[in-house]
Amino acid sequence: MCYTKTKDEHTGVVSNPCYSCHTKGKIPNYFNDTNLQKEYSFPKEILKNPFSNLFKDRAQKVAKITDESILEYVRESNYFDYKGNIVLKETLPLNWKGYKPDCYYDFDEEGFDRDPKGKLTRWRALRYYPFLGTFWPTNGSTDDVLIRLDTSFSQNVQGEIDRNVYKLNLSIVEALVKQKNIAINTADEQQYGVDLNGNGQLDEASYISKDVKSYVGKAKDALNRGEIHLAKGLFPENTEFLHSVRYIDWDENTGNVTIAKRMKELRYAKKTKWLTYSEISRVASAELWEAQMNETTQGVMATFRGNYEEGLNNDLGWVYQGFIEDREGELRPQTHEETIGCMGCHAHLGATADSIFSFPRKFEGTSLADKMYGWNHWSQKGLKGIPEPKASYLNKGEKYEYSFYLTNNHSGNEFRNNSEVQEKFFEADGALKTEMIERLHQDISLLLFPSKRRALELNKGYKAMVKEQSYIYGRDANVEPMQNVYQEVSEGQMTHIEDTVVQ
Repeated sequence: MCYTKTKDEHTGVVSNPCYSCHTKGKIPNYFNDTNLQKEYSFPKEILKNPFSNLFKDRAQKVAKITDESILEYVRESNYFDYKGNIVLKETLPLNWKGYKPDCYYDFDEEGFDRDPKGKLTRWRALRYYPFLGTFWPTNGSTDDVLIRLDTSFSQNVQGEIDRNVYKLNLSIVEALVKQKNIAINTADEQQYGVDLNGNGQLDEASYISKDVKSYVGKAKDALNRGEIHLAKGLFPENTEFLHSVRYIDWDENTGNVTIAKRMKELRYAKKTKWLTYSEISRVASAELWEAQMNETTQGVMATFRGNYEEGLNNDLGWVYQGFIEDREGELRPQTHEETIGCMGCHAHLGATADSIFSFPRKFEGTSLADKMYGWNHWSQKGLKGIPEPKASYLNKGEKYEYSFYLTNNHSGNEFRNNSEVQEKFFEADGALKTEMIERLHQDISLLLFPSKRRALELNKGYKAMVKEQSYIYGRDANVEPMQNVYQEVSEGQMTHIEDTVVQ
């Protein structure tokens, strides 16, 4: 996305999709890459755009794929076999050192995953506002996110698995990471020996304070022994995330897209090391110091230690590992180079909270019947009827987040090639359609969901790339060559964006 031509060659209009990622981080995210809204500050090694898939024409390949065959393809699971076994769990080597998939995608009403015997896997699904641009289904994929905390977070003081303890600890982590008070169903603080609402006494708590000082259950004991840590803006050690990126299915009954059974990728992250605020600050400052030593404003090539089996380290305590479709559509481990494709977004960006995009965007409803209930899988409750989120910007005030993106970017994605969003939300002269924006405030699916025609076309475009196994050259599901992307940029080249946006 960072090779996008922000200035339209025909109209001269300048678009700014860059602010969504490149902004001033909220402490303890010490990264401030707002300058990248103004300059294509690439290391000299990649001034030439390596993502050649952006410029491929797959129209002929796509034309040979029928609607029926692509729907049949995306509705076939490549995660489970016909017996319901997890394929990768059965086929990965016995001595595999990395993550072996162990989520069964069988969720109870509170979003907890269960294995075939009904035992909790401790994975819990969360519903969230999809991040701007690329991760909207209208731009190519559906996806889901699950979180799992270390074992002690799900145990009471007797060491027994306790759902209420686990739910409270997940809410404590949410309050810490979001750095805001989080509503909960009432909890008796005396039972847990923790002042959850921060009012200085042990009473009935209806929310978790952003200043909460302890976890509950066994995790409280581990915290007191110094085995785990607690700090605002940070996840505790051994937090895991599972993120499946999927094709787009279509529900004829509702006339809407749905999450497909077939996965394009299965992405895994684990926090393996605790870094203090000062250590995180030093990591953030290192690139600036290196650039100053080299007397340049250009970016420097990042180095990510690790391997494809155990994952790559982002220098902030997290390792990332993944699986992706092979030529036959089965999931295989990503190569080292393919995994590097994940690291740019989950390393040195101002937009994340402790390297994570999704969890800070989690819905906060507490009632199971509420459409804004945050602990469900998309297969249980979808995006239909979800109101538009608001976001605060330092120099712009509070705005409707998706509408603000359309205003700044003049399109529905970074590449400005989503003609469907263009026609639905923009007048011929480029002005936003007021009526559509008013409707968007009430239901984000109007923007995020593609038509059946577009969904199937994007599925076909991606399947053509699967046959090529060309992921290192870009993973966007484009059918035709993209026009608003540079094939090469020059050192010091500016974006023409003058009015930067800072969240």
